[in-house]
Amino acid sequence: MEVLIAIIVAAIVVVALAFWLIQQRRRKELKGRFGLEYDRTIKTAETRGEGEKQLVEREKRVEHFQLKTLEPQDAQRFSDEWRSAQGHFVDEPSGAIKRADGLVQQVMSARGYPITNFEQQAADISVDHPEVVSNYRAAHSIAEKNQSDGSSTEDLRQAMVYYRSLFDELLGAPATAQQSNGGHR
Repeated sequence: MEVLIAIIVAAIVVVALAFWLIQQRRRKELKGRFGLEYDRTIKTAETRGEGEKQLVEREKRVEHFQLKTLEPQDAQRFSDEWRSAQGHFVDEPSGAIKRADGLVQQVMSARGYPITNFEQQAADISVDHPEVVSNYRAAHSIAEKNQSDGSSTEDLRQAMVYYRSLFDELLGAPATAQQSNGGHR
């Protein structure tokens, strides 16, 4: 009887250890994939597990998008529009920020991201572009503040830089191999 109890306890310990190792591996993979966005999501979630679940759900959502690389003529058109918006910054910083935000959304849409509310867009972008999503959030925050209270020219300049980092990433990001073959990611 004691041997049976020892075997059962050992089996429980092995299962618990295996479960813990799987969780640690999953956590490490999510941290590696999402970077700072992992930390932000965990911090805003009720629990670490809930935050990790949100990140996995984002990945599943984005897997169903049919993302594509921009055609060269579209990329050139967007680049020209960006240069125009940037050129207007000196004379009209607020208007340039609005144009920058609009251009980012247009490029997202052209690439195949659904245009919904800002938080959903940022979550979607974080799956494939985790290194610039914090810039997108910061730019959006500055643009919102500018709408309500006004922002300093320096803040607006920084927002333009932030929008530009995401814009460049979206403009130059190639579709994955599976997408290029016409399938889902």
